[in-house]
Amino acid sequence: MSGHAVFGSPKTHAARSVAIPSFILEQIATRLEGQPADAFVFPAPRGGVLRLRNWRREVFDPAARAAELDGITPHDLRHTAASLAIAAGANIKAVQRMLGHKSAAMTLDVYSGLFEDDLDRVAQRLNERAQAR
Repeated sequence: MSGHAVFGSPKTHAARSVAIPSFILEQIATRLEGQPADAFVFPAPRGGVLRLRNWRREVFDPAARAAELDGITPHDLRHTAASLAIAAGANIKAVQRMLGHKSAAMTLDVYSGLFEDDLDRVAQRLNERAQAR
């Protein structure tokens, strides 16, 4: 399978916003220090475009095996990021934008299982509010 790199808007042609914690931004800034403004954050070993297949085979899959997470995929990390954002209390519209979903309903359909204990938390907060009076 051969391919070519495409630079431009994503397949939906809609911009995506991704929240990046400052500790990661600091690591990226350090990594890019002294590099040209258009430098890749993660270049191939000899420079240029990093190819997913090579990166999977040489870096990601061995790291996943070493962490005893054999079989995990980079796409699984997308789900993990969304799940962590939701667990941290992110607004579902923010998660929708982060993932590039067309609607919040789609995001809720995919990640609704993460909200299973929400009713218990609502009841607990209502109880706390009533007792505080």
